[in-house]
Amino acid sequence: MSNQQADENNKDKPENESAHSTTGEEQTEQIAKTGSVTQSKGDHTIHCLTIVGQVEGHYILPPQNKTTKYEHVIPQLVAIEEDPEIEGLLIILNTVGGDVEAGLAIAELIAGMKKPTVSIVLGGGHSIGVPLAVCAKHSFIVPSASMTIHPIRLSGLVLGVPQTLSYFDKMQERIVRFVSDNSNISADKFRELMTKTGELVMDIGTVLDGEKAVEVGIIDSLGGLSDAISCLYDLIEKDAEEHKKKGTRKKGGRVTG
Repeated sequence: MSNQQADENNKDKPENESAHSTTGEEQTEQIAKTGSVTQSKGDHTIHCLTIVGQVEGHYILPPQNKTTKYEHVIPQLVAIEEDPEIEGLLIILNTVGGDVEAGLAIAELIAGMKKPTVSIVLGGGHSIGVPLAVCAKHSFIVPSASMTIHPIRLSGLVLGVPQTLSYFDKMQERIVRFVSDNSNISADKFRELMTKTGELVMDIGTVLDGEKAVEVGIIDSLGGLSDAISCLYDLIEKDAEEHKKKGTRKKGGRVTG
């Protein structure tokens, strides 16, 4: 085929066909780089963020570890909150835990977002994954998933002095307070699960399956992906209705007077 014929064929192609192709390539690149994607083909434009493997914080983990880097997630959350086109955030979790400071930083950012947020736990939401699961405005867990609740751990050299124990208690209390403030479980009940003996081998704590996590009040609902998306759509529509009643209108995700 000559160059002239190729140019003519390209001219005959609909403009939206090339646009869809570009959008698909951009989404694939976004998933590969950040493990997230913005979906605009449904009823509402939502951003899907995955938190998988270990939450990597101040120290770089070995290359064979599957990680979620907090320095990648934090700018994404700021961009999502400020993007007028994105109406809601879906967080998909399958994490073994990780850096406490990094996990709490991500959880606090999500909890402080004005946009509707929904989380769903698949596989596991262990350790610092618990605050990450409850930080959304509504949380889901699939029946086959599990959550491990245990006291915090510190790797490396630890000084056996009273100040170290005091530091551990303060760090642990931050997690207890955050979980109890953002879920339906009381602080006392969460501490009880955290310090339970006889369930974990050579450790203290509790392992909850999906149904039990809902029963004790850590997670709001038992359900799958379609349930989580439907809930997020409902929150988006409810949010828009509230702004309408207040006499404001929403342009994408941004409120204007």
